[in-house]
Amino acid sequence: MDDQREVIAFLSEGASYGRPAAAVERIETHISIVFLVADRAYKLKRAVRFSYVDYSTPALREKHCRAELALNRRTAPALYLCVRAITRGPGGNLAFDGDGAVLDWVVEMRRFSERDLFDRLAEAHKLTPDLMRDLADAVAGFHGAAEIAPGGGRAGIAETIAANRHNLLRSCPPLDPQEVEKLHAAWTAALSAVGGLLDVRRDEGKVRRCHGDLHLRNICLLDGRPTPFDCIEFSDRLACIDVLYDLAFLLMDLVRRGLNGLASIVFNRYLDLTADLDGLPALPLFMSMRAAVRALVAATLARQNGADRAAREAQAYLALAGALLRPHPPCLIAIGGRSGVGKSTLAQALAPDLPPPPGARVVRSDVLRKRLFDVAPEVRLPPSAYETAVTERVYRGLHEQALTSLAAGYTVIVDAAFLREDERRHIAACAARAGVPFVGLWLEAPSDVLAARIGARRRDASDADVEVLRRQLAVDPGPIAWHRIDATQGLAASLATARGLIAAALEDRR
Repeated sequence: MDDQREVIAFLSEGASYGRPAAAVERIETHISIVFLVADRAYKLKRAVRFSYVDYSTPALREKHCRAELALNRRTAPALYLCVRAITRGPGGNLAFDGDGAVLDWVVEMRRFSERDLFDRLAEAHKLTPDLMRDLADAVAGFHGAAEIAPGGGRAGIAETIAANRHNLLRSCPPLDPQEVEKLHAAWTAALSAVGGLLDVRRDEGKVRRCHGDLHLRNICLLDGRPTPFDCIEFSDRLACIDVLYDLAFLLMDLVRRGLNGLASIVFNRYLDLTADLDGLPALPLFMSMRAAVRALVAATLARQNGADRAAREAQAYLALAGALLRPHPPCLIAIGGRSGVGKSTLAQALAPDLPPPPGARVVRSDVLRKRLFDVAPEVRLPPSAYETAVTERVYRGLHEQALTSLAAGYTVIVDAAFLREDERRHIAACAARAGVPFVGLWLEAPSDVLAARIGARRRDASDADVEVLRRQLAVDPGPIAWHRIDATQGLAASLATARGLIAAALEDRR
């Protein structure tokens, strides 16, 4: 491989950047070195060749630097600035973009604070629901605009499974080869069940040139917006993948950190925006494979450095990969009541605890209505969007999404007013049709409490105002057989009651 010591020494000196007094910081990985100076970052690709990446010559490094610039400008145009050549002048000195022979290439980037990386924000407990909704919006928009790519499908995942097994076995110890083989058998069984679905998704254009490495450390807060960066540019096999396989890395990373509530928000917001429910049966496999990738990275570090912590981390990721494939009995939960009573708040709080990870699919009538009109959830609709015929379409959509998600093995929470007896009867019939337990929760609160809550709403999908509430209060919902919950008792008490009722329904089914 090329000897890059002279280039590395050049990039390590502040004078090389016209800043003799400036300190240069370095961040190293097994395939790159990033040099940080003042408000810029310069990424050098190491002269390495592995089974999945080849940076062994200057020509290849130039090619991949230019690909990195172009591909990352899809999500982070303000971050990725240009590609710079490192050249040798007539006197033998190195310089940026000189007239002499080119020794190497770097990607010049705008520098940001390490504190703004999402993994650091997670450690500092600074990731908020609003940030995660913004991130889900960014990922969904990126996937929708990404180039449709060849590959993927059953064959693509089978190839990745085989590569994972090979690489994981080479990482034993610290990994246990029996556990690796057990996981490989589980992946093979899961692929057998969803392989046909993956081929259909490929044929429908859901295999795209994605990010490929979408975990929290490759997302930063830039100008106040969640910004994915550092996508995979060096391997079509790793980057040209099913969009849900791309999303699965982010979901798995959040779950591994114990941030199930935030994972649930990303999961549900993404599906609200894309309606990509058909791929749900494959999501446990995708998340499991992503956990194995992190197990391999940690195991490699443990073998290189003899670090006990990395070894334990590798084992924990491998255990998570197995756990993510375990099936769980789903159920259907319906939460009804008038506007302002707290249906959506309770649904969001319940969802993360309901397996499989990242939690229950929350289907909300307000969000589905917006999708019917092809607008974002927070965009207000005109009164005509609330005519009876439209509302009937909304409830039919709730039934369809619930049945699709239940069939994929996910518990479903349906959040709607359910002010009519037939609406409550029809949603319960969906549970019977799917052969799963049903729990109906009816939230109640005085009208003045409802009005105050409606007035306090911010960035919400509901268009209900006090006039809508007045009309709802005039409607007699008829006999209500669902479990009644006093919504004035506080979220913690309502959540405890709801959890108890769900647990009892699942126990009865056993």
